[in-house]
Amino acid sequence: MTAPQAAAREGSAAASTRILTGNQAAAYGAYLSQVQVVSAYPITPQTTVIETLAELYRDAPWPSRFVNVESEHSAMAACIGASMAGARAFTATSSQGLALMHELLHWASAQRLPLVMVNVNRALAPGWNIWTDQNDSLSQRDTGWMQLYCESNQEALDTVIQAYRVAEQVQIPIMVVLDAFVLSHTAEAVSLPSPEMVRAFLPPRDPPFRLDVEEPHAFGGLLTPDHYQEVRAKLHRGMEDAIPIWGEAERSWEAFTGRAYDAVVPYRTEDAEMVLVASATVASTARDVIDALRARGKKVGLLRVRLFRPTPHDALRLALRGIPRVAVIDRNISYGHHGIFFQEIKSALYDLPARERPGMFGYVTGLGGRDVTRGVILDAVGRTLSRDRAEPETVWIGRKE
Repeated sequence: MTAPQAAAREGSAAASTRILTGNQAAAYGAYLSQVQVVSAYPITPQTTVIETLAELYRDAPWPSRFVNVESEHSAMAACIGASMAGARAFTATSSQGLALMHELLHWASAQRLPLVMVNVNRALAPGWNIWTDQNDSLSQRDTGWMQLYCESNQEALDTVIQAYRVAEQVQIPIMVVLDAFVLSHTAEAVSLPSPEMVRAFLPPRDPPFRLDVEEPHAFGGLLTPDHYQEVRAKLHRGMEDAIPIWGEAERSWEAFTGRAYDAVVPYRTEDAEMVLVASATVASTARDVIDALRARGKKVGLLRVRLFRPTPHDALRLALRGIPRVAVIDRNISYGHHGIFFQEIKSALYDLPARERPGMFGYVTGLGGRDVTRGVILDAVGRTLSRDRAEPETVWIGRKE
């Protein structure tokens, strides 16, 4: 442990435990990161993120601006302007709001701006639905934003703080994703690190470039075919280079707080003959199912995928190589193809030798906020263990006939 970490840990007595919803926890993460510009537009079920920050920023002891705007598109535009000027900026959104931001998500990533945004997963319309599934965030997977899927309110707070550290090292924006209502409006005990600890972990932003009237530059100009591809290749390499930097940030955070997270999180997979792959809060229910099956002598395990972009190929291969059967539960769908995590994990495992490549089984469920219950997960496990081949590859489960 470094001297700053030791000093911060000694000062952690100022930390406190509070009962917070997931939205409140995410807001405290931004506040403890000493965000300088919050751009705010409410949309259910994200609204209380912004409401909490509005209360916190009334008394923020550092120079800051809370900017009310007229749409989610404007919220992202304001964050882009603030970040280009050198400020640490934050916003939050959901569903149709994220879809409205789509154009500017490309601007933020290609301009290498280290924004952090919380997206509270909400199903896309029509018909109108305010409950959770992952199609809103996963439909933005090619915009050049890193994405992390949280399982608990504590993880939501911690991940926002970690996200600023990583984003500002690699100059790439990050989306922190929470399940609507299951996390956003459900309260649990959350440990708030002391401001001193967060400052030791997350230094002030030092942008390599910014808008400056004393030193003018041109930004966002015409990029010809002679240069465009190279600029995009740099963004792609930056995403790939972020994977070990995430690992460094996670280990440092663990040294400060004792809380550890990884890109993928295995559970009881050491001798597993089947591994269930899940993300976000579905993994919590799945872990309970795994324990029950283990008690009955079933050699099953769980792999929670936390980091979605960049894809942690090496970690996925290490965790799943040699497993006879892998079942992926997707709370999303790429229409006409598969669940999105399923297709991504199949791609990651494709280069494994045939004898080590798992049989892959995909399941789509929980869309529009339908509960992913123990029974639904047991159904997926039972179907996987009873089949030698995935025919069809994707099965919809938990549907009403």
